[in-house]
Amino acid sequence: MPEPPRIRLLIGDTVALGPGKAKLLDIIDKTGSISAAAREMGMSYRKAWGLIDNINNDFLEPIVIKTAGGKGGGGAFLSDDGIEILNKYLEMEKKATQSITSDLKWFSERLSK
Repeated sequence: MPEPPRIRLLIGDTVALGPGKAKLLDIIDKTGSISAAAREMGMSYRKAWGLIDNINNDFLEPIVIKTAGGKGGGGAFLSDDGIEILNKYLEMEKKATQSITSDLKWFSERLSK
């Protein structure tokens, strides 16, 4: 079976959310750390922070909240809006996959392997 569809929400010229950004948000939500998310995704902290900055600027409310470092170190977490947006995106991916499963199978059977 082919890979499920990858949704990229393009609103005007803005890629509000896509698979990479969604994965980054998901890992931040699970780890509470931008650094850990960047490492897991094989990207620099700077690139991860740039993506987060873009996401935060693309939405009306902040999606990722960064906490200041200190003795215990800093961290990051998704805002309530961030959790809702990530969950809605993942739900959209699931619906898209379910709705075109038979079509994906049909195309897959006709591809040269």
